[in-house]
Amino acid sequence: MSGRPKRPAPRPATDRPFVFPVGRGTKVPVPPMFRPDRTVAPGRYPLLDVFKGLEKTPPFRKYPGDDDAVLEVARDTFAHISDGPGWMYVAPRRTPPEVRKAGFQMVESADDEIVVALDHLTKSPTMDVYLDVIHEFLHIHQRRAGRELWPMNYAYVDRPTEVEAYCFSVTEARRLGVDEAYLRDYLQVPWTPKKDYFRLLKNVGVPARPTPKKRTR
Repeated sequence: MSGRPKRPAPRPATDRPFVFPVGRGTKVPVPPMFRPDRTVAPGRYPLLDVFKGLEKTPPFRKYPGDDDAVLEVARDTFAHISDGPGWMYVAPRRTPPEVRKAGFQMVESADDEIVVALDHLTKSPTMDVYLDVIHEFLHIHQRRAGRELWPMNYAYVDRPTEVEAYCFSVTEARRLGVDEAYLRDYLQVPWTPKKDYFRLLKNVGVPARPTPKKRTR
């Protein structure tokens, strides 16, 4: 599961598409082949119909298995667009007890299905959407390998599957050139306390504060 506090709506259509300021005004584009369909209505669709070009991005070749096998998993995975606010998560077979206890009913599915809030898809910066979907698609592979996505004996920020998926997204963000300020913002998930947030930063190797510049003579 992934997500973070609301950010402003995407830049106006007159701006260069799929580019937005990341930390200190730097403009960093997502891979040009990634073109999410922001016009879809709530419903269930093939994953690659919503996240167009995902199979052509560099991270796609880093999922476990050969290229054909990974593409087959993607073609067997759905994007469930849910009306309203929220973020992204892999639909569980049954809502975990900790989530039910918190009063939240998840979309449940026996299929491989990534639930995407319509507000997130249509209003969040494309970089956020991109990093989230490559994170969640890794969860699909983890679950297919028999790993538990909701282990009861781990806090969210310590779950091996979550740390692995966040590291996957952080690595791609750094490859694209986003800075540490962006990553600190991206990793502020709204359902964890501040102390857990700092532990998540540590777990994925993101500094909690800017690194001081070395003095030069």
